[in-house]
Amino acid sequence: MQQQAPTEGITETGEPLEVWIDQDLCTGDGICAQYAPEVFELDIDGLAYVKSPEDELLQSPGATTRVPLPLLHDVVDSAKECPGDCIHVRRVSDRVEVYGPNAE
Repeated sequence: MQQQAPTEGITETGEPLEVWIDQDLCTGDGICAQYAPEVFELDIDGLAYVKSPEDELLQSPGATTRVPLPLLHDVVDSAKECPGDCIHVRRVSDRVEVYGPNAE
């Protein structure tokens, strides 16, 4: 019997992705939390943060979380629509940003 690999944090091309938010640039608009509330949340300070798969708010600077495949498009749309340009989506393997302000 063949087992399937987990799809959490894997893109359509098989590359695992992670996302993080630069709170220094966050404008607190909450667009990310509207697009992908399973991944992003506004805290009491009015800034957005990523959440762990266990729904825990990750508040340390540069904290990352895997991008679940079913939410990939919502996370990408969040990065594209973010007025603060503070959402960074990168490959886990080489940490190259693929969506966000520093994407090539």
